[in-house]
Amino acid sequence: MEALWKPLASCHLCPRNCGVNREQGQIGYCRETAEIMAARAALHMWEEPCISGEKGSGAVFFSGCAMQCVFCQNHNIAAAKAGKRISVERLSEIFLELEKKGAANLNLVTAGHYVPQVVKALKMAREQGMSIPVVYNSSGYEKVETLRMLEGYVDVYLPDFKYWYEETGRRYSNAPDYRETAMEALAEMFRQTGEFVFNEEGYLIRGMVVRHLVLPEHIEEAKQIIHYLYRTYGDRIFISILNQYTPLPQVKDYPELTRKLTEAEYDEVVEDAISIGVENGFIQEGGTAEESFIPEFDCEGI
Repeated sequence: MEALWKPLASCHLCPRNCGVNREQGQIGYCRETAEIMAARAALHMWEEPCISGEKGSGAVFFSGCAMQCVFCQNHNIAAAKAGKRISVERLSEIFLELEKKGAANLNLVTAGHYVPQVVKALKMAREQGMSIPVVYNSSGYEKVETLRMLEGYVDVYLPDFKYWYEETGRRYSNAPDYRETAMEALAEMFRQTGEFVFNEEGYLIRGMVVRHLVLPEHIEEAKQIIHYLYRTYGDRIFISILNQYTPLPQVKDYPELTRKLTEAEYDEVVEDAISIGVENGFIQEGGTAEESFIPEFDCEGI
């Protein structure tokens, strides 16, 4: 287990490859040191039906993020402006507390920069009897080497596939390599989980759901991503097409992002997905682009 901590002394956990010594308190692109910071741990009802269901998903929202997208819906925690410092031991207790609350699964939200600590906490929680499936909720911008640390600990992968074009990744996330990186990451995730498996209650207990948040004026990009996913994985994964983009104040310098997605834009993407044969998918109905859709990061459950 000690070998898992080595990446933190010269951190190369994510594709940014900062090389900083987070164990000594240095801060990488993710905005975090080696000390765990989390902003919320609660039953979350807003994931896909096979993740949240009626029980709710036991979501732990970690502070910091390797992406730093300009339009981030969880901006306060991604920029490490909210959260509480906790130990690995406390994190394992949080996992067990969420299971006791009746969570259908444990949902690790943006945990990529804490993978060694998370693996240790999961091991501790399992030794204490935790048995619910583990969901890894990710931007998709992950290193294969880091994902391999999670093998045997994660049951369901819930990654984004954000961008197709190099310029989009550069403009919104300073990540021109996003597409190639995400392709490799998703391939590793699928290798670990294989085709999806549900339990008798209809919850996903193994498999992969890939999300794409459709951005205003990026319809063709959305189509390219969905075509790639279906061409590569077919009906062996679920594709979740999201319309919940919410324009927040930090996008004022990006005029194309200062409005919500139109119904016509979203429908065009969904209809195109149906036309190529996508059946295992999720779509959102009605107006979900509201700030109330974003949870309060008030350290509940931390």
